[in-house]
Amino acid sequence: MLAARLARLPLRLPVRAARCGGPATPGAVAKQRALFQRRTLATAVAGGAGSGRRAFDAPIVGHWSLFCASMVFGIVVWGGLTRLTESGLSIVEWKPITGAKLPTSDAQWEAEFEKYKLFPEYQKVHIGIDIDDFKRIYFMEWFHRNIGRLFGVVYLVPAAYFVSKGMVTRGGAAKLGGLGLLLLGQGAMGWYMVASGLEKELAERPDAVPRVSQYRLTAHLSLAYLLYAGLSLHGWNVLRTARLARGRIPNAEALRAQLLAPESASFRRRIAAATLLVGTTCLSGAMVAGLDAGLIYSEFPLMGPALTPPLSELWSPFYARGDPSAMWRNLTENPATVQLAHRALAMTTFFTLSALWWRARGLPLPRSARVMVHGMYGLAWLQVALGITTLVNGVPIANASAHQANSVLLLAAALRLYHTLRPLPRC
Repeated sequence: MLAARLARLPLRLPVRAARCGGPATPGAVAKQRALFQRRTLATAVAGGAGSGRRAFDAPIVGHWSLFCASMVFGIVVWGGLTRLTESGLSIVEWKPITGAKLPTSDAQWEAEFEKYKLFPEYQKVHIGIDIDDFKRIYFMEWFHRNIGRLFGVVYLVPAAYFVSKGMVTRGGAAKLGGLGLLLLGQGAMGWYMVASGLEKELAERPDAVPRVSQYRLTAHLSLAYLLYAGLSLHGWNVLRTARLARGRIPNAEALRAQLLAPESASFRRRIAAATLLVGTTCLSGAMVAGLDAGLIYSEFPLMGPALTPPLSELWSPFYARGDPSAMWRNLTENPATVQLAHRALAMTTFFTLSALWWRARGLPLPRSARVMVHGMYGLAWLQVALGITTLVNGVPIANASAHQANSVLLLAAALRLYHTLRPLPRC
């Protein structure tokens, strides 16, 4: 630790008391040593101990990064509500700047409503809704887009400020830039997703359902989860490094040795794999949502009279569209197959996390890691309960939204557990 190293530095500066002709008392020496150490630490924090670069990012960057992650969490939850209320296609134009304003006059609302009537969702799903119903679904999508715009400002403006003021390291600046590009890509993917539900072909084909592509929906959610994970890990890393450099982690050397032990390293690798499994399960849920696959087979653990539907239904030539080599489309376009895959992934994830919780009971883990193990396991139980109740009750909006929100919390718990098990950096 930087603070510990400074404490061991010999004090080579002359003591002021001696300059005045008097003896250098032990108290004066100790006081000057403390002042020297504080100034040296401040220099390291501000400029990398005289090297012209910061030693570590300012703690405020970590707090801000975690705040941004919490905003992403809120945007994901609201986006799920927008999907569940079938509101996502109510705004049929992409206006990143001027679209931030909500219609105010009756004429403006009528103009937006007339635009909406030209697209497949009104013609097949919301047939005959009145202007008040349209305002409700319009507001859901408008608010979703605007909290996305607000997040862009909350992220990009402080990020530029932190970099311009030298409050981040070069590596930290690169990470902020990468997360910024991910944010911009997320916004572009959002409109690309919405555009898939506005295609005129959806109105012309009798068997077509006006909804966004499940592939683009999954990609949109994938970027949101990556952004959430990136912001969270970056925030935790910044705060942990700052605490370590300032000597605010008790028994740091003992903790470092504990985290480097073979048992801890092995458990950390298993947690990393489990975190990827949690993320994969979440994304399979996006495929379920994109196909409305949760509306069929509303029993659990059975799917109809058996644990799985008939093979002829799971692997149907219908989804190959006349191409025998394209039977794989059942995995991503057949609602029965997609729901079965999500069930299998969900139960695999639950039993994996259960096994890790049981394994952790016999390991000498740090207290913070032990707390997160229990938290992750509790969220896993809650996720299974929410998933089952959502399914058997016909996908009520409140249950489905809670299920999605808890999936983000479960991913966060797994990420946090992994982070607490990472070796301490050397400052």
